[in-house]
Amino acid sequence: MPGLFDVFSLRSQVFRNRIFVSPMCQYSSIDGLANDWHLVHLGSRAVGGAALVMLEATAVTSEGRISPQDLGIWSDAHAEALHPVVRFIRQQGTAAGMQIAHAGRKGSTKRPWEGHGAIAPEDGGWTPVGPDSHPFAPNYPTPHALSIEEVHEVVDAFRAATVRARELGLEVVEIHAAHGYLLHEFMSPLSNTRTDAYGGSFENRIRLCLEVVNAVRSEWPDRLPLFVRISATEWAPGGWDIDEAVELARRLREHGVDLIDCSSGGNVAHQQIPIGPNYQVRFAERIRREVGIPTGAVGLITAPAQADAIVREGRADAVFLARALLRDPYWPLHAAHELGVSVPWPSQYLRAAPQK
Repeated sequence: MPGLFDVFSLRSQVFRNRIFVSPMCQYSSIDGLANDWHLVHLGSRAVGGAALVMLEATAVTSEGRISPQDLGIWSDAHAEALHPVVRFIRQQGTAAGMQIAHAGRKGSTKRPWEGHGAIAPEDGGWTPVGPDSHPFAPNYPTPHALSIEEVHEVVDAFRAATVRARELGLEVVEIHAAHGYLLHEFMSPLSNTRTDAYGGSFENRIRLCLEVVNAVRSEWPDRLPLFVRISATEWAPGGWDIDEAVELARRLREHGVDLIDCSSGGNVAHQQIPIGPNYQVRFAERIRREVGIPTGAVGLITAPAQADAIVREGRADAVFLARALLRDPYWPLHAAHELGVSVPWPSQYLRAAPQK
């Protein structure tokens, strides 16, 4: 089996290793526009040797942001602001990707270091949208239930975001269908009480996700891979679960998706999640085995030997790292040394490279 530092190919894209930078919201934009923080934050992870740097959840509409400080891609100005970031990432030999997202009913909320809960419209917030009018939690805003026409507008927003991502020269697009955001809200019987074509049965609840996938795939070049991040379970009775996730993954493969990014949770305010090392890896392993689609594992993967074992044992094809890469942007370089693998260091840093 391949190891953590073996190349990984999807369609015509070749990743130099199997370490992917997970999308991590920075809550540092103004009006959704990227700035120097994004250039330095994302650029340093590319310098650090990751094969793919994913931009944070990037909103396809202004009301699709989680907080007012989220990154956006709903206008050409947003794409233009990202040009220096994408260019620098690619100059390091790293693939650049974007997670396109809509926060749904979890929008118009405070960024983490400023508290929790809703931001009122007079304070810069807005009325978020969802499959119905039930808020995520008592301190969250009450969403506007999307009409059929408005659902179609969401699909069009994802399509337009894909066109901008393509023109930016990105190599990967990932659709965010996890963590209690809009697409996940439609998929879950706990957050979707609709009685029309987008609610009720499994087929109806996944309809919006598949429509978004079709719209994105129609604009995304055939030579480039498409990812979808899902919550494989909600960890809640009566909620979305791994059996439904496996069936969704089958449909996604048929609709041109190349990799399932397997996370969990986020749609139930008081869910109890048994967190520990590798706690979500079994979801990536099962989907990979039963569906025959490449998967990415994420969640409390922190040690090089741990990450290498996940790949070598065939439990996932790649690992998405988040907090480990916040702590150490050069984790891939240090991991290679620890695992006895020779990888090139940036020329500017060679004087600090470990000696054999």
